[in-house]
Amino acid sequence: MLTITFSATWWLVLVFIFDMVVRIAAIIVVPRNRRPGSATAWLLAIYFIPLIGVLLFLLIGNPRLPRKRRRKQRAINDYIRETSEQLAFGTLRPNAPEWFTSLVTLNRNLGAMPITGDNSAHLISEYQESLDAMAAEIDRAQSFVHCEFYILQADESTEGFFSALERAAARGVRVRVLLDHWANRGKPYYKRTLKRLTAMGAEWHLMLPVQPFKGRYQRPDLRNHRKLLVVDGLVAFMGSQNVTDSTYNLRKNIKRGLHWVDLMARMEGPVVASIDAVFLSDWYSETDEVIETERDLFSVSTGPGDLDCQIVPSGPGFDFENNLRLFLGLMHSAQRKVIVVSPYFVPDEALLLAITTACHRGLQVELFVSEEGDQAIVYHAQRSYYEVLLRAGVKIWMYKKPYILHSKSMSIDDEIAIFGSSNMDMRSFGLNMEISMLVRGTEFVEELRGVEDKYRRVSRELTLDEWTQQPLRSTVLDNLARLTSALQ
Repeated sequence: MLTITFSATWWLVLVFIFDMVVRIAAIIVVPRNRRPGSATAWLLAIYFIPLIGVLLFLLIGNPRLPRKRRRKQRAINDYIRETSEQLAFGTLRPNAPEWFTSLVTLNRNLGAMPITGDNSAHLISEYQESLDAMAAEIDRAQSFVHCEFYILQADESTEGFFSALERAAARGVRVRVLLDHWANRGKPYYKRTLKRLTAMGAEWHLMLPVQPFKGRYQRPDLRNHRKLLVVDGLVAFMGSQNVTDSTYNLRKNIKRGLHWVDLMARMEGPVVASIDAVFLSDWYSETDEVIETERDLFSVSTGPGDLDCQIVPSGPGFDFENNLRLFLGLMHSAQRKVIVVSPYFVPDEALLLAITTACHRGLQVELFVSEEGDQAIVYHAQRSYYEVLLRAGVKIWMYKKPYILHSKSMSIDDEIAIFGSSNMDMRSFGLNMEISMLVRGTEFVEELRGVEDKYRRVSRELTLDEWTQQPLRSTVLDNLARLTSALQ
């Protein structure tokens, strides 16, 4: 009988060979279809902490949804594009700039949604007022309610919202609800919320569920970050706000006195059909059910306003970063001013160049962020960009604590704005499913300017002199967090 024994030397040889195989394989596999910065960060992680780096890459290294779900999204896009190709959605405002028309074409090619005219959109900047407005609209529902929120909790602040859903279901209205699985699991009121939805007779499903024992699994940190509500296909709400208390009912937030500041919009007009199409596509992706809508999706009525609106869905189900490309296009097209509101501003190289280039072109550029952070890594990663922004001429406004400025918008010049759920960070560009709305109309921009002025009054300006006095430990933390932001 032949016995083979391995000495310590042979074990070292095998470990060396395995290590080399991993490193060579990483060079082949990691950079493929990945941004250079992200690829470099992953390669560094694998080279310096091989075991942990490889495990993390296998767990979260693929920023795309499973192939089956991506096929569904492409099929949905083709259907929307073909069905709406020859339809007119309201009368568009005249004399659109050529660059605006080209951005509309970009959005149409990437996200399939048409631009629509004759819309109204009004902003709601008070947290409880937004919840109450949505509840009031649900109470007017006669046919269906489509509700899709990243976080959905039945708590004291949202009692009116959930009571309205119960009344709607009781009178025979179809209530359909989508909520993100990972964002809600383990949170306060999670099980109570699901029980309440079931008891009222709502049809509800979890979005992007991570339930491997039930055969449902994808990269666990992919999120459906959208927030939208559609009532009877006539009225819609969308924006940055979740359906939960402004503290998110988390002990750590309550202890620190943190409250979220958000922005929602109430829309009427043809754009409501596009928002509903996003809901229906997410419903189909989660359930394989094609809803025979109580109202023909593209039989839309003229709204009471005169805004041109285009919905831009984005996320890992799409082949391209739809939201990032739109942000870049807007910044490069601006001629006088760019005002950005983003709680998490962690730009990639292209976006950083775009915003600093706007300053060098002589534009007025302002950025609103929170003075206090709720997510340590993102907070420090964001801070690592402050110096280059300040030196370029960006005016940074810090919304005073203990409030977390959670609104997401960008306005350029006096007629164009974008608004929705998307932050300006790597996560929102590549990992989150988001919904944004491109708007052309001076009345909407003026309304948004009013909100920006309100934020400015309760913010303080960060100066370069103040920033250069930051202690070394803060600089080190900021730079380390900046490196981790590229791990996608």
